[in-house]
Amino acid sequence: MTEEKSENQTENINKANIGDMIQISRGNGQGQKGKVLVTRENSVIAEIGRDVKKDVPIKTVVNHKNYKLIKS
Repeated sequence: MTEEKSENQTENINKANIGDMIQISRGNGQGQKGKVLVTRENSVIAEIGRDVKKDVPIKTVVNHKNYKLIKS
């Protein structure tokens, strides 16, 4: 019974797709917005900004439970 419940819970989570905008709801980056670059089974990799000095993107990994999709 518990296995069925956990499977249903993961199905109810809105997973982001590549190119979607998200807002981080938990962790160190709470409140930051970013663009999804890669999706994985349990998380996404999102670009949340750029390092001006090095001219490289700042990326972070966020679990599907720890972000919300931003509607465009």
